[in-house]
Amino acid sequence: MKIRVGSRDSVLAVRQADLLMEAVKAAHPEIELELVTLKTTGDRILDRTLDQIGGKGLFVKELDEALLDGRADVTVHSCKDLPMEISPALPLAAFSRREDPRDVLVLPEGAEGLDLSRPVGCASLRRGMQVKALYPGCTVAPVRGNVLTRLRKLDEGQYSALILAAAGLRRLGLEGRISRIFSPEEMLPAAGQGILAAQVRSGADTEYLRCFDDPVGRACALAERAFVRALDGGCSSPVAAFAAVEGEKMFLTGMNAAGEKGTITGAAGQAEDLGLALAERLR
Repeated sequence: MKIRVGSRDSVLAVRQADLLMEAVKAAHPEIELELVTLKTTGDRILDRTLDQIGGKGLFVKELDEALLDGRADVTVHSCKDLPMEISPALPLAAFSRREDPRDVLVLPEGAEGLDLSRPVGCASLRRGMQVKALYPGCTVAPVRGNVLTRLRKLDEGQYSALILAAAGLRRLGLEGRISRIFSPEEMLPAAGQGILAAQVRSGADTEYLRCFDDPVGRACALAERAFVRALDGGCSSPVAAFAAVEGEKMFLTGMNAAGEKGTITGAAGQAEDLGLALAERLR
């Protein structure tokens, strides 16, 4: 049995695909695995923000096509980068254990504090709105490119700091670049942040992915995505959600487009229903 694993071609995306491949290889040594990397439209167009060029779907378009035409059997995504509407022809089959879901502040190498004379680089309205509340007087400018490209731009002096996901830095072994970790109360993460999602063709045998699928990661991703989807959130909106699971109980916090936050508690087994209920409260 041979499985072709599709991924964007960035260093971080390949590392994330490797995490799935390592899990499958450990559980199913009889399966042959092949990595297939593609450059997506979202990776190629770096001079405009995502809301100007079509949204998060531009990071998955080529990977979706590879699944549909058989060049890939499964694709691996950062869950936070997936569109909220998923085609029934390409279901999400597995969700990973969650890495650190928080956002972090990254300063230029050698800097001791935030220089408010230069903008903070962040790629989403969600981060921009929240960082302005945390650092009154700061300005925000969009920054595009993969993690390493953004760090290079930071160290060249284009920005005073970056807001990045802790998960990506940790997966790349770049924890040393983290200057401050924002708690979810300070900066609500994007839906699915820190979770990887495996996508397949409808009807495919996904038994081999059970070793990768994490029940808590799945519940959190489903609740958070249901909340954002119900409020029509996307890359052009600051709508965000973050779920935590303790035993059988889930605690879900959401933020609507106006920046209003709310929390709901319920059974983790009813994850999507909790997301929808909280969205209705904050609509």
